[in-house]
Amino acid sequence: MRMPEPDSLVLSRKPRIVALLLEALGRDAVIDAPEEVRAYECDALTAYKCPPLAVVLPSSTEEVSAALKICHREGVPVVPRGAGTSLAGGSLPTADSVILGVSRLTDILETDLGDRVIRVQAGRTNLSITEAVDDSGFFYAPDPSSQLACAVAGNIAMNSGGAHCLKYGVTTNNLLGVTMVLMDGAVVELGGAHMDAAGYDLTGLVCGSEGQLGVVTEATLRILPKPEGARPILIGFDSNEVAGSCVSDIIRAGVLPVAIEFMDRPCIRATEAFAKAGYPDCEALLIVEVEGADEEIDHQLGLISQIAKPHDPVELRESKSSEESARIWLGRKSAFGAMGRINDYMCLDGTIPVSELPRVLRRIGEMSREFGLDVANVFHAGDGNMHPLILFDANKPGDLELCERFGAEILKLCVDAGGCLTGEHGVGVEKRDLMGHQFAPVDLEAQMAVKDVFDPHWLLNPAKVFPLEATASRRGRARAA
Repeated sequence: MRMPEPDSLVLSRKPRIVALLLEALGRDAVIDAPEEVRAYECDALTAYKCPPLAVVLPSSTEEVSAALKICHREGVPVVPRGAGTSLAGGSLPTADSVILGVSRLTDILETDLGDRVIRVQAGRTNLSITEAVDDSGFFYAPDPSSQLACAVAGNIAMNSGGAHCLKYGVTTNNLLGVTMVLMDGAVVELGGAHMDAAGYDLTGLVCGSEGQLGVVTEATLRILPKPEGARPILIGFDSNEVAGSCVSDIIRAGVLPVAIEFMDRPCIRATEAFAKAGYPDCEALLIVEVEGADEEIDHQLGLISQIAKPHDPVELRESKSSEESARIWLGRKSAFGAMGRINDYMCLDGTIPVSELPRVLRRIGEMSREFGLDVANVFHAGDGNMHPLILFDANKPGDLELCERFGAEILKLCVDAGGCLTGEHGVGVEKRDLMGHQFAPVDLEAQMAVKDVFDPHWLLNPAKVFPLEATASRRGRARAA
């Protein structure tokens, strides 16, 4: 994976740049010592590391604006950073960049239960939003597996989803408005505390833009009344393909569970050893959860059981208590950490039509044998958002590069099956060089033209999303102008 050559002029002016940031924000908000900035040299895609020029940790929108004004004036690239949980290298710095972290922006600014909205600073963690309104009978729907740690800012940047996105949608379906600071320090308000803002849907444009357009400092989010009840069912199968066919049949039947999660044997074994959730010993496992009153839940689970039985499940088990439901979900939520205990892995994020699940799962198995690397599958099956975990040895020369080539072929397979490169992790640096497989040059040009409007000097989140050659060309053109 290539990174751009750092701007030697920016590097030579580090003392001046740091001095300006210190003057504007104070010593407590600026980190520039080499041994201290190393803590920000990567995100959750730890295969790649690069210490930044400096790190700033503002405590308000005004301080974010002040920092960006300085960097804009000095021509310094800026990498926005939430909690650093990106699995696609979305907040990987360059050597000449300043990391702008929003981890100190954690306040709840307003809660309106009547209108079902909450306004928070963008550094607040995902799970803490639900915790803030839980006693009032509400919750925030998007629930990525990293929700205990991940920040709202990163959720917005990558349009994160989670297990319950099948019914409730991803971040863009639950985001009503943002306060965003542009690269030149201008503060803009987009959307608001209502479902449909007037004019262009700029909030929708910002959600999923991966920090390419501005730095989100505040977010107005939709909160929902908690369901009357919820209960999962475990369904075990003898093969991945059969499990995929069952998912397709559930969706085709018009049943709308709140979640359908998939795990294969390698993931089941690792997760069971870690969380002891009581999973069956099988090749593939579905966790299907439904919501509603007891009678409604019983009816939906009955339909799902009827759909599953023709697929000859090796086990079909309904949860009988809230404790059992919690154990089932603890296993799924622990899957990535459980796999990390036993092996190095790279987590992918391709999305495919649900009807293509059996074929794509079969092909991934074939490719695993061709590349000689094992794959563990765990993903949001209900919306086709796949998360293959390619297992490799980080200490074995050439294994990372082999893993990357294998991952690229899986993502191309997702696109060729009618899907796309990413469902919720974003493009970042991981999939940047694959964008040409999904988009024609004219499509990429249209996307880059949008960035031209918001960030004409191409200083925000460099080396991400778009091919490096295009980034270099855009920055060169801006300098010449």
